[in-house]
Amino acid sequence: MAMENSTEMKDILQIVVHAFIRMKEVGKKPICHFVHQNVSDMSAHDNNMRDRKKLLEQLDEMTQAAARMEMKENITKFTDVMEYDPDTSSCYIPGLWHGTPPMAPVNAGYSDAVYDFKNRLMQDFRQCQSNDDMTHFLKWTQSLWEAVKFEKFIFSFRNSLVADAYSRLCTEYNGWEWAFQKEMYSWIVSSETKISNFGITDPNPQMTIRNVLKELLGDASEKLSVGEREIQDNIVKYFERKDGHVNLVEKYREDFVSSAKTLRRETQNTVSNTVRGAVEIKEGMAKLDDIKSSQANTMEKKVLALLQTCRQRKSDLSEQDLIEEFESMWEETLSEINFSGLPKRDVAQDAFVMLRDNLSRRGSHVNKMLVGSSLVDCGKTDFVVKSVKGLQKAKGFAKHLDTDHYRKKLQVFCNNIITQCQEFISQKVKSKTDYHDTYIKELLNRCDERFKQDKNREVSEECEISLKLHICGIAATEFQNMHDDFIAVNDPRKCLEQSKSKYLTDFKDLFRNQDQCLKKAEEFLKLLQPAVQDYVTKRIGPDVVDEVKKGKGSQDYSTRIAFQFSILKQLLTDGEYEKYKRYIKDYDRFVKDWLFDQIVQQLSDESSLKKLENKHLSEIVKMITDAVSNIRKTHSTIKDIKTFIQNICSALGEKLVFPKDALDSIMILNNANTEQFADYLTEFVREMEKSVASEYDQRTDIRKRLRSLPFKPQDIMFTSQFGCGEQCPFCSAPCEAGGKEHAKHFSSIHRPQGVSGWRNSTTRVLVTGICSSSVISDLRFKTTLTGDKYHPFKDYQTYYPHWTITGDPSIKASDYWKYVMATFNEIIARDTNALPADIPEDWKALKSDDALKSLKNAFNMK
Repeated sequence: MAMENSTEMKDILQIVVHAFIRMKEVGKKPICHFVHQNVSDMSAHDNNMRDRKKLLEQLDEMTQAAARMEMKENITKFTDVMEYDPDTSSCYIPGLWHGTPPMAPVNAGYSDAVYDFKNRLMQDFRQCQSNDDMTHFLKWTQSLWEAVKFEKFIFSFRNSLVADAYSRLCTEYNGWEWAFQKEMYSWIVSSETKISNFGITDPNPQMTIRNVLKELLGDASEKLSVGEREIQDNIVKYFERKDGHVNLVEKYREDFVSSAKTLRRETQNTVSNTVRGAVEIKEGMAKLDDIKSSQANTMEKKVLALLQTCRQRKSDLSEQDLIEEFESMWEETLSEINFSGLPKRDVAQDAFVMLRDNLSRRGSHVNKMLVGSSLVDCGKTDFVVKSVKGLQKAKGFAKHLDTDHYRKKLQVFCNNIITQCQEFISQKVKSKTDYHDTYIKELLNRCDERFKQDKNREVSEECEISLKLHICGIAATEFQNMHDDFIAVNDPRKCLEQSKSKYLTDFKDLFRNQDQCLKKAEEFLKLLQPAVQDYVTKRIGPDVVDEVKKGKGSQDYSTRIAFQFSILKQLLTDGEYEKYKRYIKDYDRFVKDWLFDQIVQQLSDESSLKKLENKHLSEIVKMITDAVSNIRKTHSTIKDIKTFIQNICSALGEKLVFPKDALDSIMILNNANTEQFADYLTEFVREMEKSVASEYDQRTDIRKRLRSLPFKPQDIMFTSQFGCGEQCPFCSAPCEAGGKEHAKHFSSIHRPQGVSGWRNSTTRVLVTGICSSSVISDLRFKTTLTGDKYHPFKDYQTYYPHWTITGDPSIKASDYWKYVMATFNEIIARDTNALPADIPEDWKALKSDDALKSLKNAFNMK
């Protein structure tokens, strides 16, 4: 073997060790010399092999790691596998060329070294007891060569040292990635709160909402740069380590560097869209806020004028007199105010315009498909995929497999997108705000992102348009109802009528010169409590993720490989076909539900959710009481309650959202003493903490509480485990590579295609082919990518260059799915309207223990 690259040579050494352990028979050692190539930085020894001890130590280390994977714990050193003496059994064979071929001269020492090696090998053969030893040697050599020939060194995770090193790298990177995401989520929540409070807590009246947007985007850009730089620095420091076999994963460094850049770019898009959307919504609310503020100012002036008139009278006014005077003023004022509210929008029409803009870059032929369509008629019935036209040409669909099965898979894919969009729609409707165009834009962006993620299932233009029409139709109906409800609830006259009793009470209090400290403190507390609960709700989501990632069973979420292993192991333990069916056919939904169940179980066992809620409750209560205390100390000259409350709101402007109209109603018509108000408020806030904490303690439905969170822990964890979203082009096994921008996709374990319901379109018999075995066989495949000509599986990368399918010469790595296929063969056939597969006898002999052993070996798990 003439190789000068030390990393590649190490990979080969590890495969050699694995191959010999697999071939080893009890009580018999292979007879073979170990041939070593000149690798200067591998063992730090020269051409004369002076550092024999270090070489043997490396071989022993590789042997121990390989023995654990091969379940042969009795093997502890390399000499347990084969007879090997570093002084006599190592041969150095120099490269054939002096320099770069073909113009370089031949190295004369090459032939001498090969001749010397042959002599030593023949001397050992002469010592063989029988011809059987020679036969065994030839078999071992052939098996070893097959292993070296078909292993792909980029993702050769049959060798456990590379697997361990790669797993540690992925675990570290996932931690850096999550810390970055959590920091940016916290920033987004604070920024949205600041935007919501604009005009209430902003100390600079000259500042516009667009100025705020510019400042926030600049701050976000700086924060994103710092976060990305931290991840890049962590990657550099990680590869500077001397432990953990980081040299074995050096070739993947650039993948994670690129993933960090992609993470920053995607997060920047999310931040920009979220902040711009919040600003646009705030601008849309400005007119309504102006109407309410104008009415409040008008009514305040009228009440104060009436108060002045009543006080100038000589005689005292009774309770009934005050009410009659107020009623008269109220009716007169209502007749003077222009109650023009917000205009009603046609959401379906506006949404259709945005859909057309979204598709405009596709060309005129796509816009022609929209002619005659109306969102009013869309989304009323279930979405049905009617055609898979265009898919075969786009993705090389294997023609011997039936299109009906693919249509069903595409139906599931579209249903997942619809479900995701419905969840978004439901979340916006629950917010009880007004409709905004950004909602439809977000839905369309989500559809486009899903289409990009699932590259193996490219959606035809006809299907894409039908799907988007369906989703926009659902959204238009829901958002129209939300918009109508918002206009009804915020009708200016109705809002003013609802405040009538409060104006009357304040009027009577002011006339009687009654202190309003207690009442104003109670009113302000009513405004604070929902804001406090909203603060807690927005912040416990990331903490739940931390709790799961660091708690019991956290190793299941450390890498995508570990995650896949934990799911497949649980499916094997449960042994239920319906669960396998959901995992295979509706992977997204199954994994999200599985993650949700795991989160609920962990939080239930340790009452963690209540602890997290109470932690953030105490946190915000302390912020409020500290703000009140600081304002009393530093602004002791403040005598009017309006300024005092404004200062409180400014201090908490990035933590709590204060509704402007409710705040205005508290600050008008009052004669409260600020010191007494602060005392009452502090006392009420502490009582509120006990009340809210008690409410949290009484909540027993953790599922309902988790589903109410704006930050969905199961969704963010799914995204981190879902990865790039690529699937094996032959069996649809998910890619397990770390980061999103890896150069090659891989999966540790591949499946028989029949497990997914693939069947021969002619015979209707379920297909049993496994791509990991096919790529080292003489089998061929035919797709439209190959021009409908058969192409060797061995050369699959000609058409799928970004996939690495590790060959399985032992035909053991897929025993897990062979067991599943053999166990549920009849059920799969009935369920997919196919004929049962012709299951090989060795598949039928597999037991669940064999499947578990195969799973552990494939994922390098103990």
